[in-house]
Amino acid sequence: MVGIDEQMRGGGRSGARPDPADKAQLERSPVRWGRVAALFRPYRWQLAVVVALIVASSAVALATPFLIRLVIDEAIPEQDVLLLLWAVGGMLAVTVVTAIFGVVQTWLSTTVGQRVMHGLRTAVFTHLQRQSLGFFTRTKGGEVQSRLTNDIGGMQSVVTSTATSFASNATTVIGTVVAMAALSWRLSLLSLIVLPPAIVLTRRVARMRRTITAQRQRSLADLHSQVEEGLSISGVLLGKTLGAGPAQSRRFAGTSEDLVALEVRSQLAGRWRMATMSIVFAGIPALIYLAAGLPATSGGMTIGTLVAFTTLQGALFRPLMQLLDIGVSLTASMALFSRVFEYLDLPVDIDDPADPVRLDRVRGEVRFEGVGFSYPDGVRPALADVDLTVPAGMTLALVGETGSGKSTLASLVARLNDPTTGRVTVDGVDVRDLTLADLAGIVGVVAQETYLLHGTIRENLLHAKPDATDAEMRDAARRAQVHDVIAALPDGYDTVVGARGHRFSGGEKQRLAIARTLLRDPRILVLDEATSALDNETERAVQAALDEAARGRTTITIAHRLSTVRDADRIAVLDAGRVVEQGSHDDLMALGGRYARLVGSAERSVELVA
Repeated sequence: MVGIDEQMRGGGRSGARPDPADKAQLERSPVRWGRVAALFRPYRWQLAVVVALIVASSAVALATPFLIRLVIDEAIPEQDVLLLLWAVGGMLAVTVVTAIFGVVQTWLSTTVGQRVMHGLRTAVFTHLQRQSLGFFTRTKGGEVQSRLTNDIGGMQSVVTSTATSFASNATTVIGTVVAMAALSWRLSLLSLIVLPPAIVLTRRVARMRRTITAQRQRSLADLHSQVEEGLSISGVLLGKTLGAGPAQSRRFAGTSEDLVALEVRSQLAGRWRMATMSIVFAGIPALIYLAAGLPATSGGMTIGTLVAFTTLQGALFRPLMQLLDIGVSLTASMALFSRVFEYLDLPVDIDDPADPVRLDRVRGEVRFEGVGFSYPDGVRPALADVDLTVPAGMTLALVGETGSGKSTLASLVARLNDPTTGRVTVDGVDVRDLTLADLAGIVGVVAQETYLLHGTIRENLLHAKPDATDAEMRDAARRAQVHDVIAALPDGYDTVVGARGHRFSGGEKQRLAIARTLLRDPRILVLDEATSALDNETERAVQAALDEAARGRTTITIAHRLSTVRDADRIAVLDAGRVVEQGSHDDLMALGGRYARLVGSAERSVELVA
């Protein structure tokens, strides 16, 4: 007989009831069976072979008890060596055949599962890349990663566990019951009477463990979160600067202590019920032996038949329990599909046009024509009736107080957002009529927050232009005033920048980002407060790089420090999403309006600091 603990974990591991979270997920986002089946349709022949192998393996395995009966009742008593050799050879053949079938079935089912997972992972990743920035500001990064890894990874169980388990267990149960009835219908009835209480007890213990396991999973999630928060570069830096290390260690120790208690409870859960079950399971073969020994119930049963029957009966419990829990497994599997399909069904707000326009020769003139924009949850429009023109090769500076709409207006050029009203054009063509790839080649963006990949400097630069030559890469770095910094490093361009570029200073990271943008050689540059977070000396170095980058290009710059926009060809002053003034620095100062007041306020702040 299989051990009680093992049967508990195998037969009742799902807890006999669907997870309420899985049921809620399916109620919120139902999944059609046809959509799931469509994922596996390209592999229908492989799946048919898998099912055939499972059925064949289960059927072949049922021959073993009958061969045992043949050995005990005939071959050994009659000293029939030839029959004994055939029977023993048959047992070995059954083992070899089922093992081969199992290897082939595992290979096929795993391959199909992995190919389906690969297709889903790629589809979800590609689809999420097409989402607007609003999606990522609303969604936790950990949730996106969980969908791509945990949920899609768990889907493999649909093929390698749920589906194959159902086919295998159903075949085994049906074949075993038929074989038991063929050996002795009296003992079969006795087994059927004893099995129900064993099943009920098993499911109760499984439910108890299910509750404890859920608590343990929550504690594990807290533990993982604490590891991520406390041992990342940013987390360690925060802990050291705030002196929070001891408190974090105490919190971690407390969560770990909770896990110890939960693990002990999990192992002890239902122990008395399991003791009762052990008595039941010990009683089943005892009753079978008793029935076989009593003249009234034996029906002339042989020892070989008895041994063969108890072998079959002992192998019946596990597949029967797993069949009873198939509904729970299906609910869990469908909930995984539901979560992933939710992402695949997200509408794409900013997408390529149906009939894109190609710009053969880009001059770089940018126009904002009656542009308005409102965020979905915004109380008032972020932009309203904006009309601006930036001639090719000229510089437009956007200034205004925080929240005036500067960054929102600049984001429309690169189609990080689309205007709610009006349009943005490049050389007279609406940017929504260009493919996103073409627009990315025309418009380069350097933001205030620099993001560097955790790789080498070379990999970071080539991320913008994978086919760039070393000469092009070095030229871009020189124009960004960062080549000398890179050349002075022991590994040069093969230096690893570290997580989020922590190995470099803010100014160096900013110049690396400028070099990365220049490598694509865009005709239009959008500089979103690229120097606002830097000290004065570093700002001058980065500003020199920006000035070099802007040479000969159409440039739209957003400046927190007004000293960086004095030389702009045109300055537009925004207030509450509207352009209230525009002109050169001298013109606007002479006007004595909002821009002049902003400049005066900035100069007074500098005097106070000095």
